[in-house]
Amino acid sequence: MTTIDLNCDLGESFGPWVMGNDEAMIELATSVNVACGFHAGDADIMRKTVDLAKARGVSIGAHPGYRDLHGFGRRPVPGLKSSEIENLVAYQIGALQAIATAAGHRVTHVKAHGALSNVACEDDMTAQAIANAIKAVDPNLVFVVLANSRLVKAGEKANLPLVHEVFADRAYEDDGQLVSRRKPGAVLHGAKEIADRVVRMVQDAEVVSITGKRIKMRTDTVCIHGDTPGAVDIAKGLRKALADAGIAVAPFKRA
Repeated sequence: MTTIDLNCDLGESFGPWVMGNDEAMIELATSVNVACGFHAGDADIMRKTVDLAKARGVSIGAHPGYRDLHGFGRRPVPGLKSSEIENLVAYQIGALQAIATAAGHRVTHVKAHGALSNVACEDDMTAQAIANAIKAVDPNLVFVVLANSRLVKAGEKANLPLVHEVFADRAYEDDGQLVSRRKPGAVLHGAKEIADRVVRMVQDAEVVSITGKRIKMRTDTVCIHGDTPGAVDIAKGLRKALADAGIAVAPFKRA
């Protein structure tokens, strides 16, 4: 039977500011990526998210981003050296590892967030710095990479276990990169449209770009953004559509 992992970015609240419905989404995901305090989240939010994941039996990963709370990590930070990127990623992984250890859980994977990921998908130095940081902290951590991006090459060079990701609720350019959030149509909101699209992605191992081009992509895990309006309904609809198509939802397997 065909299986697919559903991952979700969670723990993105900050103090009294609430982002998304983590309690509901964690019931629908099979892996979660936890904000580590740079683009969102704080120590208490991280602990709450880890506790939820542990109770549900869901694996957790670090979701490091640029230090940009005000912009939610979705603005590039130019001029950083490779060593600075390595350090900011290692710092965030370590923060979540400490919280997870205190909660009796463990970090299994790493997925770069927002602008840091977007830059790395097109910039070899940034991609390699992220991969190098993960390897330095723990070479057994799974590197969740955007399929067909430079993150794949960087992860392979670092000899990290890789999981290739596609996005349920994001549009793709003809070159296989995500459409910038600054452009109209970058984020999809229709639950049925998203569900039908993901079923095709999994069955055909390809995505359809914003212009209709079909692009072959390895598909190990599908991301649903927890902060997208209607995320819970989208996730529920997606799980039903996958089940109806005979596709089982299960944690990703190491490459």
